[in-house]
Amino acid sequence: MLPLVEGRVRAGFPSPAEDFVITRLDLTALLVKHPLTTFMMELGGDSMIGAGLYDGDLLVVDKVLKEAHGDIVIAEVDGEFTCKRLFHRNGIFMLRPENPTYPDIRPKPGQIVEIWGVVTSSIRRFRKW
Repeated sequence: MLPLVEGRVRAGFPSPAEDFVITRLDLTALLVKHPLTTFMMELGGDSMIGAGLYDGDLLVVDKVLKEAHGDIVIAEVDGEFTCKRLFHRNGIFMLRPENPTYPDIRPKPGQIVEIWGVVTSSIRRFRKW
């Protein structure tokens, strides 16, 4: 449980300080809908920077959600994990990076691709203790 100051902080021009209320915020309740089927993974690499996901981010992944076209997913491809955006339309299935320097992953006949879960949120640290 962490303190949550009500209201928004401006990222543009500063605004006059206003009265504020502090409540307690449970990050698990905010980020996790299905606690028994949710896990976290650290992202490695830069293939998802276009989605705002960067090397070292912690990904919140829900295994119970049914993946849908456009979701960011964790997939196992030939025994290795990857984080990509799911493309599944008109009989076409592929995993798409969000960085144009990486190719789409289009499963070949006989290749095993398993979706492990849907990425529902990410946590990024800007400074370590």
